[in-house]
Amino acid sequence: MAQNNNQESKNIFVGMEEEVLKFWKDNNTFEKSVAKDAPKGEYVFYDGPPFATGTPHYGHLVASLMKDSVPRFWTMNGFKVERTWGWDCHGLPIENIVEKELGSESKKNIEENIGVEKFNELCRSKVFTYVEDWKKVITRLGRWVDMENAYKTMDLPFMESVWWVFKQLWTNDLIYKDYRSMHVCPRCETTLSQSEVAEGYKDVKDLSVTAKFELVDEPGTFVLAWTTTPWTLPGNVALAVGVDVDYVLMEILESESDNIKKGEKYFVSKNLLQGKGLHPGGHEEGSGSEKTEYLFHCANSNDVFNSLKIYILKEFKGSELVGKSYKPLFDAHANDEKTENRERGWKIYAADFVTTTDGTGVVHIAPAFGEDDLKVGRENKLPFIQHVSMDGHFKKEMGEMAGLNVKPKDDVQSTDVVIIKYLAAKGLLFSKEKFEHSYPHCWRCDTPLINYATSSWFVKITDIKSKALETAKDIKWFPEHIKEGRFGQWLEGARDWSISRQRFWASCMPIWECECGERLVFGSVEELNQASGQKVEDLHKHILDKVVFPCQKCQGQMKRVPDVLDTWFDSGSMPYAQMHYPFENKEKFERNFPAKFIAEGVDQTRCWFYYLHAIANGVKGSRAYDNVIVNGIVLAEDGKKMSKKLKNYPDP
Repeated sequence: MAQNNNQESKNIFVGMEEEVLKFWKDNNTFEKSVAKDAPKGEYVFYDGPPFATGTPHYGHLVASLMKDSVPRFWTMNGFKVERTWGWDCHGLPIENIVEKELGSESKKNIEENIGVEKFNELCRSKVFTYVEDWKKVITRLGRWVDMENAYKTMDLPFMESVWWVFKQLWTNDLIYKDYRSMHVCPRCETTLSQSEVAEGYKDVKDLSVTAKFELVDEPGTFVLAWTTTPWTLPGNVALAVGVDVDYVLMEILESESDNIKKGEKYFVSKNLLQGKGLHPGGHEEGSGSEKTEYLFHCANSNDVFNSLKIYILKEFKGSELVGKSYKPLFDAHANDEKTENRERGWKIYAADFVTTTDGTGVVHIAPAFGEDDLKVGRENKLPFIQHVSMDGHFKKEMGEMAGLNVKPKDDVQSTDVVIIKYLAAKGLLFSKEKFEHSYPHCWRCDTPLINYATSSWFVKITDIKSKALETAKDIKWFPEHIKEGRFGQWLEGARDWSISRQRFWASCMPIWECECGERLVFGSVEELNQASGQKVEDLHKHILDKVVFPCQKCQGQMKRVPDVLDTWFDSGSMPYAQMHYPFENKEKFERNFPAKFIAEGVDQTRCWFYYLHAIANGVKGSRAYDNVIVNGIVLAEDGKKMSKKLKNYPDP
């Protein structure tokens, strides 16, 4: 009987809710609440656009409760609160759906076999797959929001305002191009921004290697260097030491490893040695002193290290190692006369980032695959060897290793194992071991990222950081600790923002350039039409890449730079683009900027909240919003964050 009563009660409440929804719809209650007299003026609310690439989950519903309650409150207090829905239409979420449908696994396949135009039009057709599901759930929740006149990031007016934002940043000298070591997704073949990388860290076990670099003038004497990325070793051109770090030269007295021979000599950090009686100066070779045995260990130790018995030949500072030459692990580029600055390569250099907490106190330097490495390479004019393509595969100059994937997602064939076998066969492997660490993965396709030196366009966040920190003081955060905590710390540590992507379905970079170096940046469709003599009605890549025109400087051909914009640039531009500012609604926008209120989950602290603030400071010199409510993350039954990508939640 009790069960029947509960069911009846449930049916009563469901019926009541449906009656209320019908009443609101029949009487246009929401529309009337917005249109009614507002004696206190306008209260502006920005709604962050979701992707319609999956059905909404409970995390969306939590945020929707606040996005509904706060505007209702201010409406009842005499304000006009427009609530316009938005759709995020661009980027990897849509592209990945289309790629799976087409069975495409590479960017090259899209460009050469499918075609960018066909691919983009398929993306366009998939954007609104789940729109009706969203409308049903949001309506059933009782939320008042205008979904019929929603802004869409793929529409021409929105994209034109994004161009206007870009040109404002360009005019303010906040856009530049540079060559840097960045995180790249080898499957998507594109660079990622700082916030995107921060979203995808996972604990993984990788193979680490301690390799033996034999000194040219001292046969049988090796410098040991440790790396968690053995696949970068073919790109090695230098070793780095700390000039004030204490090192030792040790000789192997006894070893149980086939890789380590009795009598071999090794340079390592003194910090790696332990044993009774170790004292400054050690035991000089040939001094007549009794040889004292020591155990050898490493911060990332295994049985190989602990099985060694050694004695110390010499103790010294790292400065004594600087300048020594060693034999390359791989000969191809070292012996190639076409390799620039070959004479400066395969030597030991000083670096201020060398530590003794991990590894051997000696850092392997491959300028094409690391931020510190690239810096050392530039400062010392070292050879630049990039033996890996942006798709994560070894290039043809790697011979029998050509085509190997350096970070296979399914670990079918570990390139690191191939490298280790090569080193062992050459007598250049000291040890190998599994190493557990936190490693970045692509936030959309879960592919392990690689550090990769490439060109990218950046926003000079560092130039506006002081202003952004100052204007952030006027933002009220709920909970309060987010202000100085998660958001404040991220803003304090923010670096220049990589905004260019080597993909297809996104807002395009509005830069045309000529081989002579001339560049034109367009902030509107009309500007482009006047310069090109064409009538452009779509701002997507497959359309704009066909727009070419003569260079006014040299009469050469002006072509658009092929990159598209990071989709977070769309999101950060939404205050202007949703209103097609400044082409429409100019006075209305300027009267109501910054917004009074925004709300999203805590994961948006480093994303939407941050990009809104960054762009506002670059374009307007102010914050983008006054008040923020940050909700927590609703976890799925598996303990992970609910996501459309994982589909790890039931239908709300």
